[in-house]
Amino acid sequence: MVMEWQVNDAKRLAVIDSEIDNHLFAPAEYEIVLQVIFATAYFKYKSLSRFSETALQAGAAALSARTPIIVDMPMVKACIDDRTQDTFVNPVYCRQCAYDGLNTKVTSSILGMENLAKGYPEGVFVIGQSETALTTLVNLLEADEVKPALIIAVPPRFLVENNGKERLRNCLAPHITIDGYKGNAVVACAIFNGFLDLVWQAYGS
Repeated sequence: MVMEWQVNDAKRLAVIDSEIDNHLFAPAEYEIVLQVIFATAYFKYKSLSRFSETALQAGAAALSARTPIIVDMPMVKACIDDRTQDTFVNPVYCRQCAYDGLNTKVTSSILGMENLAKGYPEGVFVIGQSETALTTLVNLLEADEVKPALIIAVPPRFLVENNGKERLRNCLAPHITIDGYKGNAVVACAIFNGFLDLVWQAYGS
């Protein structure tokens, strides 16, 4: 049954590939974009996906070194947990479980991300839904308090004043983002799992 699913997935990816015109992605970047389109059935992610110059190289080194992964939502953690345990066994931490519940002046998104980012300043960060979590991480990045190995930041942008993705692109941290208002936890999982599969093929045993 597993083999049948793999064959069917390969056929679907081939169909997606046949529908895409010329692109400027590197081969590994293109494979990740295909996974995003496969997960969402939204072809415009081809033109919305952005990879910083060192994103894949730095991210691959971090994943293969079993660097901790910090995520913003339980859904993202649940989606990537099995894949990480079947490959490099990176620990995965969720910001919602990493804050002091007695502090009512600051939201869990801020406290959780601050605690985890400061605890794992060179971690891999996967943010799929929370704009607040991304803004908190970028604030720490701009203050030179963290130096992430890779940031996958694709939360939907509902408020114009939330410009975390734009600020992230002006930083030196390796990152993968989605332009504009699009993005969600499904996209984040597709990017991470697609990338992890590529890294495992290259460095796994």
